Amino acid sequence: MRRLNRKQTLKVVKEMDAFPKIPDSYVQTSTSGATVSILSFALIGILVLSELIYYSETTMKYEYNVDTELESKLKINLDVTVAMKCESLGADVLDLTGNSISTQGSIKEDSVFFEMTPQQRRWQKMVKTVKSSLDKEKALQHLLFKTGFSSKPTAAPVSSGNQRNKPAANACRFHGTIEVNKVAGNFHITAGRSIPHPRGHAHLSAGINTKVYKSPSGNMLVVITSEEQHYNFSHRIDHLSFGDPVRGIINPLDGEEKVTQSTMQMFQYFIQIVPTRVNTWQARADTGQFAVTERERIINHDSGSHGVAGIFFKYDLTSIMVKVTEERQPFSQLLIRLCGIVGGIFATSGMLHGLVGFLVDLWMTRVKGNQQELSNHVHPQAQLPPQDIPLQQLDRDLPEQESPLPVNLISTDR
Repeated sequence: MRRLNRKQTLKVVKEMDAFPKIPDSYVQTSTSGATVSILSFALIGILVLSELIYYSETTMKYEYNVDTELESKLKINLDVTVAMKCESLGADVLDLTGNSISTQGSIKEDSVFFEMTPQQRRWQKMVKTVKSSLDKEKALQHLLFKTGFSSKPTAAPVSSGNQRNKPAANACRFHGTIEVNKVAGNFHITAGRSIPHPRGHAHLSAGINTKVYKSPSGNMLVVITSEEQHYNFSHRIDHLSFGDPVRGIINPLDGEEKVTQSTMQMFQYFIQIVPTRVNTWQARADTGQFAVTERERIINHDSGSHGVAGIFFKYDLTSIMVKVTEERQPFSQLLIRLCGIVGGIFATSGMLHGLVGFLVDLWMTRVKGNQQELSNHVHPQAQLPPQDIPLQQLDRDLPEQESPLPVNLISTDR
């Protein structure tokens, strides 16, 4: 009884086998099966390789949050060359709260030539080419984030103020980094040095006359100038960025050049800054992406065009911070995708091979049937049934002839 129960148990276990034995015909090799196997293995190899390449790549994730870091400072990185001598110019920052931030000590002033050298022209052409490509292909910005800004420096070549066969330098280069409050402000370069003034913000330029203007932010801008003074605010922006200075990024105003023939020209750049925090596998930086709108006009008080000649960068910050992070798909997802590729191709190739084999066999059967039917119509043959004839009768009736009929010889002696 115990043995019987054991046999029944083994039988039940065998019936639960999820991998039953397949018929012998299923494991027979064939040329068509070998061809399908080779194609399947090749396709599996290609798809597995593409999945590994896709897994090695990363994607950029953008998150938009409210900027709560209001107490932090904003860095302004600039490299601007103006076609006037340094002793005739002044640069400073006036923010929305009315605070005036001097650039002395943070922004350097170098006497240079405004005319570009061949090397500088090549650099400017390269920058403009990259900027036009960035406008069309946004993926280049992703590449810069992924590489950790490890490309070559984007700083413009510097021209010396002591070139041969040329007079003294005729331009002033402002370059460096200045920290300002994280509020809207106005960084400007205009005639004369900035000086304290009880009515607002003032620039002194070998003054004869004093004129007071009201800025759009409500602050008073006092300029003490000489009416006989002529200015040339033609300028070149080699670099302008906000936040941590990073390598490899081309900003919207990099490589811009403005040339004017007017002696009282105002250039205005209205900049909207979006604080951006980059956190990738290769780089971490707090920078600022920005969009800019340009405007320029000639100052003519007689015609009602009031203002101050100079270069004005009016910036404002959005309340939204963009966080850029680099992500990679999990390893478990890679395994699932690989299993799906291998199993799916094997199953699909097996079904296709069986379907094609069935169709080929069906077609061959019909072809053979048609050929047999055609041969029967062309060469008909009479099928005569065999007859049982006694041996003595056969010898008596046909002693000298061979019978054309199939016969079965039966002896009567039995």
